[in-house]
Amino acid sequence: MTDEPPLRRRAAQRRAGDEPHSLPAPAPEPETVGPDPTPGGPVPLLAPRDGTPAPIETPAGLADLVSRFAEGTGPVAVDAERASGYRYSQRAYLVQLRRAGAGTVLIDPLPLGDLRTLDEAIADAEWVLHAASQDLACLADLGLRPRRLFDTELAARLAGFERVGLAALTEALLGFTLEKHHSAADWSSRPLPESWLTYAALDVEMLTDLRDALAVELERQGKDKWAAEEFAALVAWGAQPLRQRPDPWRRTSGIHRVRGARAQARVRSLWYARDEIASRRDSAPGRVLPDAAIIAAAEMDPKDERTLLMLPGFGGRSVRRLVRTWLDALADARQLPDDALPVSPTIDGPPPPHRWAERDPVAAARLARCREVVTRIAAAHTLPPENLITPDSVRRMAWIPPEEISPETVAETLRGYGARSWQVGLISEELAVALVEPA
Repeated sequence: MTDEPPLRRRAAQRRAGDEPHSLPAPAPEPETVGPDPTPGGPVPLLAPRDGTPAPIETPAGLADLVSRFAEGTGPVAVDAERASGYRYSQRAYLVQLRRAGAGTVLIDPLPLGDLRTLDEAIADAEWVLHAASQDLACLADLGLRPRRLFDTELAARLAGFERVGLAALTEALLGFTLEKHHSAADWSSRPLPESWLTYAALDVEMLTDLRDALAVELERQGKDKWAAEEFAALVAWGAQPLRQRPDPWRRTSGIHRVRGARAQARVRSLWYARDEIASRRDSAPGRVLPDAAIIAAAEMDPKDERTLLMLPGFGGRSVRRLVRTWLDALADARQLPDDALPVSPTIDGPPPPHRWAERDPVAAARLARCREVVTRIAAAHTLPPENLITPDSVRRMAWIPPEEISPETVAETLRGYGARSWQVGLISEELAVALVEPA
């Protein structure tokens, strides 16, 4: 945490039409971050101040909210609920927004699809999201793309908070507790229960207040310009189309246990068979066939139904109904010619760090010195090291340093890896020293 902890407070200035809930009495300054010292502790936030709105699901309702939000003032709090773990797609099944003068709205995008008219109405506003990188893609699918944003999770990381979840920050800075027991719910189900809608509305209820409190803290620490660069990078990243991962089957959990190209071919064949079914059903792949079952079948290579169904993960009724699909996938892998088997992927970048000492001891020592620099500077500025600079950038720099090592060449290389100006300014000089082998 910071040497002078953030205050548990609201922003000093209130926006018209967005009156706060009653706050606990403030404690004398300075104040430590931790359990609320006021009698009774933090206040549970159980219902939105204006009540739980019904989801908007008609063109007329959408047109009305577009008008309201266009006339609203200040930032727009935005959140989205997906159905990860239940559905194949990562689409948004509910969108929540709040703005001063417009109140809170919940949007069911399923019957509406396109929300570009809303996007145009709030195009000039700053959007406030928590962990924006999780929601930008599903919002973009609906035509919602921020031009400016404030990410409260990222802001909290930069400000030195150890706990950066929405509930933890709301309690620490605003004195309210949020329940998060519906975070893993199946938001694709309909109708959505009233308790779920209340939960969703509360996710944006305090978001702008939290933004204001974090902005004060970032400015106090002299990190507001750093945050602005990070937020601009997020906006640029969110505007880019998603890149498809090469060989996605290689991310099957437990694949490190699978030895040999033929066995890896079985993983690949089962993975794509499962993916086709999951996509057609719009079901999460793990609900069709667990990763553990794929790995077990790849290791054992069962050739008949009885043997396959004895393996872990193949006992469920829905999995047994597809037994022919799984056996065919295994047979396909068995019949592949040797030149069609998977080959080790070309690694774009340095090898895993645990292999450096054996392959290049000089580079391994260089990496250790660079990591020490990053850890020390991050601690001095109360930052997580990964927010000071990405570990991949450090590894690449240490594996193949610039031909001529200087603060200028290190800075240029870091910018090529996507580092922001504030990051380059903090570490390029000391990294240049660390890259030079001691005499």
